[in-house]
Amino acid sequence: MNLNMQGMLKQIQKMQADMAKVQAELENKTVSEESGGGMVKVVANGKKEIVSINIDDEVAKSGDKEMMEDLIVAAVNKALSSAGKMAEEEMSSITKGMIPPGFNIPGL
Repeated sequence: MNLNMQGMLKQIQKMQADMAKVQAELENKTVSEESGGGMVKVVANGKKEIVSINIDDEVAKSGDKEMMEDLIVAAVNKALSSAGKMAEEEMSSITKGMIPPGFNIPGL
């Protein structure tokens, strides 16, 4: 039983190291989303941080503040959702087979 516990502890330590590595890498991985047919483009990283927002000159010149706000919110929400999915996929590749289906650990 002691050997089995040691093996399990080694697996957990390896998984923790792998998770820390992936979390660090996620900061440098990005997703790009847009709204309004490309009028607003947003880039977010795997840590769900907005990296950049690009607003088309025509939209900026239009003076339609409400439309611009709506386009920004839509693009930001899409980018954050995509960043979350990307992070989830990266983390699940580490935990695959280690965590039983339906067992929810926050942050994984």
